[in-house]
Amino acid sequence: MNILDQFRLHDKRVLLTGGSRGLGRSMALALASAGADLILVGRDQETLTQTADEIRSLGRTVDTLCQDMNQPEACETACEEALNNYGPIDILVNNVGGRRENIPNEEITIAKWRELMDLNLTSAVVCTKMIGSAMISRGQGGSIINIASINALVAGRNISGRHYETAKAAMVQFTRSVAADWAPKGVRINAILPGGFMTDANKRWAKIHPEVIESFIQSIPLGRFGEPAELGPLAVYLASNASSYMTGASLVIDGGYTLL
Repeated sequence: MNILDQFRLHDKRVLLTGGSRGLGRSMALALASAGADLILVGRDQETLTQTADEIRSLGRTVDTLCQDMNQPEACETACEEALNNYGPIDILVNNVGGRRENIPNEEITIAKWRELMDLNLTSAVVCTKMIGSAMISRGQGGSIINIASINALVAGRNISGRHYETAKAAMVQFTRSVAADWAPKGVRINAILPGGFMTDANKRWAKIHPEVIESFIQSIPLGRFGEPAELGPLAVYLASNASSYMTGASLVIDGGYTLL
């Protein structure tokens, strides 16, 4: 077998949350390029449609679900619809999330804390439970990829909103512990911990708080933010048979930021 064949995803179906823009879009296009068909979940139908059209241009099939994964009930609805109408699902990418709020700890309300924890952690827990359970019942294994953050390891600098660090650190341990539970069942679970990538969200930050972005870049040994397309190959690796002996891992991709 050619080594590249181990990275191919033909006849595989991926459910990817937060899949219409940013890192989600880049991973979706990479997975499609490797041969996967996709189900994209996002809260904006316009960007979902745009990304879906890009995937179809690669010759793959794609379906979209417009849901706000900030709500646990919406996560359940999206998973149920995906399984009932577009399954079976071989690969789950829990990508939805974001800091969104720059609120100091002393000012954040309990309601806002819960809202942001639901976005960055509960959404992944719900989707892993529902899609992973279906993988186990099907008996053909599967791969789950949780998109955490280097902020699971280090605090963000010159920024508030520690709900994000808390949720992403919890996601890493959730990944490890459920990976241990489900390894005998053939379902692998790994996490990706991205550093700074020049997504649309970070482009907005660069306009509003250029000093934060510049300070960040100065701390990256490679001297730049990553481009979203640079994350795609890592997602393909974890989704494919190329990583068949890997589970419970947390893979950092940050240009060396956490080295210093």
